Order: sequence, then structure tokens, then C-alpha cells
Amino acid sequence: MDRDHLVATVGGFLVAAAVFAVMFWVIDAEAVLAAGRQADLLLLGVVAATILLWNVAWGLELWTVLRTLDVHTPIHTALLVNAASGFANHVTPFGQAGGEPVTAWLITQSTETDYEVGLASIASLDAINVVPSLSFAVVGGLYFVSTTDLSVGMVPRSVLWVVAAVAVVAVLAWLLRDRVRQYAGGAVYRVVHAVTARVPRVQPPSRESLKARIASFVGAIRRVGNDRPRLAGAIGLSALGWVFQAVGLWVTFLALGEHIPVYVPLFVLPLGTMGSVVPTPGGLGGTEAINITVLTVVTSVAAPTIAAAVTLHSVGGYLLTTSVGAAAASVLGVRGAVEP
Repeated sequence: MDRDHLVATVGGFLVAAAVFAVMFWVIDAEAVLAAGRQADLLLLGVVAATILLWNVAWGLELWTVLRTLDVHTPIHTALLVNAASGFANHVTPFGQAGGEPVTAWLITQSTETDYEVGLASIASLDAINVVPSLSFAVVGGLYFVSTTDLSVGMVPRSVLWVVAAVAVVAVLAWLLRDRVRQYAGGAVYRVVHAVTARVPRVQPPSRESLKARIASFVGAIRRVGNDRPRLAGAIGLSALGWVFQAVGLWVTFLALGEHIPVYVPLFVLPLGTMGSVVPTPGGLGGTEAINITVLTVVTSVAAPTIAAAVTLHSVGGYLLTTSVGAAAASVLGVRGAVEP
């Protein structure tokens, strides 16, 4: 990691620490720690298992997407790449947006395919993961609104508005995909040319070369969307991963002696992913702040207990997946070094 990236990452962790400090100060840090100390360690072990199963499900999803793109790689390689992508996302600011180029490079190195195909596969994975998350958010939000007082249902209703806006943008982008691709080609060329023109001894790529790369990227994504059986399988595996995440949060509350409806995490967790826009590694801090706020509104559990549960599930999962991902990245690096 170069100096600039190291500074950005350290700065991101400092921002995340500040967010947690403010949250715990507002909620009462002593009460949060007291709630966390009561956790059932056996049930926390179950939570760790659900987090690992979630990563396995999404690793199989990545393997399915790669096969759709005619990239034939062993299942264990896809699992390792998916785990390593978690590590990349967790050590770069802006969550997945910062780690996806690294993940695409890992796919390229591990499968000996073009970078555009690797980038298309991880972009397709992210797009597929949105489908079940928004579905769970809509269904869970509608159920909550229909079974609770309308004044309490403001948060889920706002989620539905966000979901509707995202759906409209996605449909328009697909209907106007050819025009978007042409505009993107020109825009990317101007940005790349402006940057490389200021770098000594670097020859900027031609407009035709960039357009060809973008066309390859878009074509790969289109192939994923046109293979309906594998697309359905990938969506199913994505949904399974979201279910494992939700069950993990539900069990975390059980570990603290509290019970919440099992459907609540299904629409709270997708909303929490909006926190990844915070410039911290993996969206750390922003995601937890949103989850704690929403859970405080939609449940009767005390705020310190909610903060303890979210922290154990989210931060504990962050540390677990980062550790596993670092090991996976190391394994991929070793394999790449020894393979001819």
C-alpha cells in the first residue's frame, strides 16, 4: 500500500472512531458496555458461523457469475476471491466503491481473464445483490407499516421511497443503455486524458481503445443478464447471503437476552448499507449509525442494547471477514507467485 492510500485508510479509521465515540457518548457508553458484557458466548459463536455462511453464499454467487462469463474456475478459487474482496473493501475508503477495482484485479490474476471481464463480474455481483436487498426492504417495510402505528412507520416508508427512486434510475439506465455507454466513453476519455496528460512519460489511451474496453465491460454484464437460469441461481444465492446476515443480527439480540421480530433485520440491514458512502474503510461507523437509529425507531429494545448488538454483529463481522479475507488474499498471492 503506497503512502497516499495508507494516509487515506488511517484517516478513514479515525473518522469511524469519531463516529462511534459520538454514538456511544449520546447513547451512554457505560450502558452499552454493560449490555455487551451480558452476551452469551455460545450464541455469538452462532453469529460468527452465520457471517461465514453469508460469505460462502456470495462466493458461490461469484462462481456462478464467472461461469456465465465463460470463466471456468474452481469453486474454492471463487470463495477465496470473494473473501479477499471483503478484505479489499474493508481497508479502502468508501466501502465497496473503493475495493471493487482491487477485486477485479484479483479475479484477473486468479482466473487469467481480461480486467474488463473481472470488473464486469464484480459489478454484476453488486447489481445482483441489490435485487434481494431491495425486495426484503420493500416486503419488510410494507409489513411493518401495515402492522404498526403510522407515525412510527416513517422510517420504513422513507426506505420505500428510496427503493422506488433506485428502481426508476435502474430502469432508465437500462432503457437508455446505448446512449449511456456512448456518453460514458467520451466522459471517461476526457478524464483519463486530462490525468495522464499531466503525468510524465505516460501515453494516454486512444478514444477508440477506451470505447472498446467499455463495450467489452458492458457486453460482459449483458451476458450475465441474458443467462436467465444462472442469473436466477445467482439471485437465489445472494438472497441466501442476506438471510444469513439477518439471522446473524437476530441471534445477536438473542445473545443479549432480547427478542426482535426476525423480519426486522431483513429491511434494516439493506438500509444500513447506505452508510457505505461515508469515507471510512468498509463504511465503518456510517452503517452502524443507520442500523442503530432505525432499530431504535422500529423496536422497543433499549438503545444501549441495540448499540451493543449492532456493534457486536457489525464490527465483529468486520473483524472476522477482514481476517479471513486477508488470509485468502495471502493464499491467492502465494498461488500466483508459484504458478507459472
